[in-house]
Amino acid sequence: MAKGQLQRQEQPWTILQNRTELDRNMKLTRSGKIALIILVVIIVAAVIGVIVYFVVYGKTPFYYHISFKLTNVEYDNKFGKPYSQEYIDLNERIVSLMNKTFQASKMRRQYVISHVAKVREDNGKTIVDVVLKFKSCYNNNAAIFRDRARNILLQKLIGDTGSLCIDSSSFQLSGCGRRTILSPGNKIAGGLDSAEGEWPWQASLQQNNIHRCGATLISNSWLLTAAHCFVNAKDPRQWSVTFGLLLSDSKLKQSVKNIIVHEKYRYPAHDYDIAVINLSKPVLYTTTIRKVCLPEANYNFPPNSDVVVTGWGSRKTDGTSPDVLQKGIMKIIDNVTCNKKEVYNGTITNGMLCAGFLEGRVDACQGDSGGPLVSSDSRGIWFLVGIVSWGDECALPNKPGVYTRVTYYRNWIASKTGL
Repeated sequence: MAKGQLQRQEQPWTILQNRTELDRNMKLTRSGKIALIILVVIIVAAVIGVIVYFVVYGKTPFYYHISFKLTNVEYDNKFGKPYSQEYIDLNERIVSLMNKTFQASKMRRQYVISHVAKVREDNGKTIVDVVLKFKSCYNNNAAIFRDRARNILLQKLIGDTGSLCIDSSSFQLSGCGRRTILSPGNKIAGGLDSAEGEWPWQASLQQNNIHRCGATLISNSWLLTAAHCFVNAKDPRQWSVTFGLLLSDSKLKQSVKNIIVHEKYRYPAHDYDIAVINLSKPVLYTTTIRKVCLPEANYNFPPNSDVVVTGWGSRKTDGTSPDVLQKGIMKIIDNVTCNKKEVYNGTITNGMLCAGFLEGRVDACQGDSGGPLVSSDSRGIWFLVGIVSWGDECALPNKPGVYTRVTYYRNWIASKTGL
């Protein structure tokens, strides 16, 4: 019995011991599972964190510079001191306007912040330079992104802005001479079609809805063209401006507010063949409508540089005009060569520029007058070199096209447009 009792006494201890070991093993198993779960959670959180970081911060931020005139804010010398109360107050008002504008738009998730970079004077009025910061761009397409930002701002600036009155025609957003369509070209006289949006600054200047001349968009409110386009008609009510690849199917039509012809232009002379057109309201930039860059007065376009002329002019002298915008690549010809007896015999002045080939082949023609002659720099930014002005017929040997030299009239352009 004693043995049996001993055995009975040992049995509970053995069972207890086994249960304790089992419990210990079970605890270890639960701890392992918990540790594994925690590890998985940490890894998942880390992955999510990395994804969020790259989504939000991993893309290069975009900075845009805009400027505009405040018509109800007289310039104060204290605006030139960033720590003055006057500057701080103006900065707060402008930043508040920018915040409200973008936070109420479809770009609210991309918009980060804005700040006033500089305040300057223009005839007693205040010009403000603002820097905008965005997280990223739509589909990595900076051009589309910039156009959306510009249109959002213009729509706001044209409407009620509260205590700030902004001259919408003065609005500028950095970026000119950029195009989204790239393709080669080689001639106008003879004809090669352009692509939609390839030359987004090209406009058709129309009198009573009939194409008369070309023109070049140099801001959202101003175009540059030739003075001789208005010899018989200077009333802006007769004129309109259209944009688009086809004359028969324009993408945008704008009325004309004012036409300013150079004061010294005297038809039929060719000097001072330049005019600016002020639109009735600013255009909204798109991927197919945007301005070209204006060169500074000292900008040099050396002889033999590649240039492109565009327009809806005829393909040959007295020929028919195409519906599709034409293009042609040519070379700048120096004035000394162009003034040779067999060429233009000394009639080319400092305000003129020749482009084409001495053997002929490629040239602007009738109906191209006032249109752009452009050249791109190493960054692919396009500058306005000349304005189609005159020539001896089209594409004849030793008779290249003659253009108004934009750099020569750069200060005149600025005096009329503020650009």
